[in-house]
Amino acid sequence: MFKPTIVFGASGHGKVVIELLEINAITEITIWDDAERPEVWDYPVEKPYLQKLSADYGMVIAIGNNSTRKEVAEKYREHVDFVIPVHPSAAVSRRVNVGKGTVIMAGVVINTDTKIGEHCIINTSASIDHDCLLGDFVHISPNATLCGDVQVGEGTHIGAGSVVIQGIRIGKWSTIGAGTVVIRDVPDYATVVGNPGKVIKG
Repeated sequence: MFKPTIVFGASGHGKVVIELLEINAITEITIWDDAERPEVWDYPVEKPYLQKLSADYGMVIAIGNNSTRKEVAEKYREHVDFVIPVHPSAAVSRRVNVGKGTVIMAGVVINTDTKIGEHCIINTSASIDHDCLLGDFVHISPNATLCGDVQVGEGTHIGAGSVVIQGIRIGKWSTIGAGTVVIRDVPDYATVVGNPGKVIKG
């Protein structure tokens, strides 16, 4: 059962997270954003107010930028319980381990013995096969596919519709461009695009 939950971030991704909470029957939702933003549907957007937090609150960081999501997580981790909202249409093996603050969107498939770090985004219709290992703050974009035994380092962004073949190791804070086919290991801080994927930066 989720607690009253703060959604940190009022952008488009925040809207998706709000609906994900609503689908999970969360009715007490508060939206925080550092920027001045209009209300989202019937939810007012408030400035973050650390003093309001207690163990009675949950939080989801609805920020797509991985490094910004990490900054917010580090600021609030001692003050709030990060929740793990999962869309009911997602097929997640009971032998999958998911870290706090991670969101799992509609149509996702995650197969057995996969471990997913904290504050990851597993976006719409992504597929993650058996024995994968994802670090904290990873974003797997819509329709991306990780085949079995893939490792993805902290903060890496796997672009929409990309494919990572079995056994690949991708370093931390790397970017895999949309539609890329990754057939070789990727170093830290690299940008990879194309089919087959080639390092263009890093």
